[in-house]
Amino acid sequence: MKQTTVLIIAAAVALAGGIWLQSKNQPETQTEAMELPDYRLPDLTGNERSSSEWRGKIVIVNFWATWCPPCREEIPEFIALQQEYQGRGLQFVGIAIETKESVEKYLDFVDINYPMLIAGDQGIILTQQWGNSAGILPFSLIFNQQGRMIHKQAGQLSRAKIVEIIEPLMD
Repeated sequence: MKQTTVLIIAAAVALAGGIWLQSKNQPETQTEAMELPDYRLPDLTGNERSSSEWRGKIVIVNFWATWCPPCREEIPEFIALQQEYQGRGLQFVGIAIETKESVEKYLDFVDINYPMLIAGDQGIILTQQWGNSAGILPFSLIFNQQGRMIHKQAGQLSRAKIVEIIEPLMD
C-alpha cells in the first residue's frame, strides 16, 4: 500500500514536471517594446549590411541554419511572400547561424530572393539578445515600419501567421 502511494505521488510529480517543461518549450509569440536593433553582418559577397537599410519597411528577420529541417521547410514560403509583398513594403532578411560556405552550398539548390547575412556561431548569441533564451531555430522577429517588434517566434513561422500580422500594416 505504501509503495503504491509513493508510485502515485512520483507519477503525479513527473506528470506535472512534464506539463511544465512542455509549456516552457512552446514557441514564443509575445511581443515586447523592442526596436529593430542596429546590427551589421556580412552578406554572401562579404559586404557588410546594416539593419538601417530596411527602415520604413515591414522587416521579418529569420535566424536559420541549413542543418535545421524546420528552417528549410519555411524558406519556400518566405521566398513566395517576399515576391508577393515586396512592392508593398515587406522585407525578409535571413541570418544564417553557420558559415558562408555552408550557405552557399545550400543556395546551389534554393534561389532565395531576399538578403542573406552570415552570423556564424555568434548568431545564437544574437538570437538570445533578441529574446530567444532557449536558442531555438528557426527564430523569427517581425518589425513594423516604425522599427518596433510586433511579433517574435521561436519555431516555424507559417505563411498564414505572417499574412495575419502584415496585412493590417499595409497601405
